[in-house]
Amino acid sequence: MFQYVYSSITSAAFVMAAFAALAVFATVFTLVQPLFERDKLAARIKAVGEEREEIRARERARLASEAKRAKLRPEPKAYMRRVVDRFNLQKALADENTVSRLRMAGYRGQAPLVVFLFARLIMPLAFFGVTLFYVLVVSDIGSSLLMKLLIAVLAAGIGFYLPIFYISNIISKRQTSIRRAWPDALDLLLICVESGMSAEASFRKVSEEIGAQSIPLAEELTLTTAELSYLPERRQAYENLGARTGLETVRSVMTSLIQAERYGTPLGHSLRVLAQENRDERMTAAEKKAAALPPKLTVPMILFFLPVLMGVILGPAAIQIIQKHPFSQNQ
Repeated sequence: MFQYVYSSITSAAFVMAAFAALAVFATVFTLVQPLFERDKLAARIKAVGEEREEIRARERARLASEAKRAKLRPEPKAYMRRVVDRFNLQKALADENTVSRLRMAGYRGQAPLVVFLFARLIMPLAFFGVTLFYVLVVSDIGSSLLMKLLIAVLAAGIGFYLPIFYISNIISKRQTSIRRAWPDALDLLLICVESGMSAEASFRKVSEEIGAQSIPLAEELTLTTAELSYLPERRQAYENLGARTGLETVRSVMTSLIQAERYGTPLGHSLRVLAQENRDERMTAAEKKAAALPPKLTVPMILFFLPVLMGVILGPAAIQIIQKHPFSQNQ
């Protein structure tokens, strides 16, 4: 029995029949398999869409919880308010330019203004007291009392202007972030406008998408969306955006939006031209920085790179000369 089975399996006819059956099965399976496959692409697209909606819902819940903890315009501290009102600092140290610069720095409402004025009053006194204590008690600089008082007064002057320098630095950082992301925001705005979306919906959509690239720009566009919904004139909302950013490129785009709103001119062509101009301007600024790099590197190369390079080049030769002709034997 075993011999019969073995001879049947090892026979040429059985092997050929097995291979033929395997070939037929592979052919039938190859032809029939596409009929039983499911549309995986549609399922994957649906899964990606559901995941995106879940992420958006989670982020919105997180932002809502953070908004409950921190208000956009918090109330000023009571003691700061009393000091500012007591010395009438808002009339003495603040004007319309101060309020506008605080808005450009992202600080809105009365609380930032009160903190700014309180800092301009307290910091000179603190700098004066700390510096005077240091030069009189801690360190003996060997100068006269008048010179020590002058040093303390100089420190008080630095403390008086330090809040202004801080606000200027914040404004510069925000403007740099907005300037870099503004051409991309214009491209997104152009796509939204050409797709038939309204101005409010376009600004809202762009503010949601541009937040990953520039948080200040997303914040300003969100405020513009809110102003477009409740201000009596849309022109005022556009002008407020240009004033809050303080950038000429943003003001030019807002002027185009105002003209399109007033005269009914097509907005797509203007946005396309302005987006290209802003992109070219950003590239020109990058090329200008690249062209200014060689002169800036000249002094560091002379001070740090060239001495090391000369040492690497001349060091082995000097060692060989010293080994062949030692100075001790000559002496």
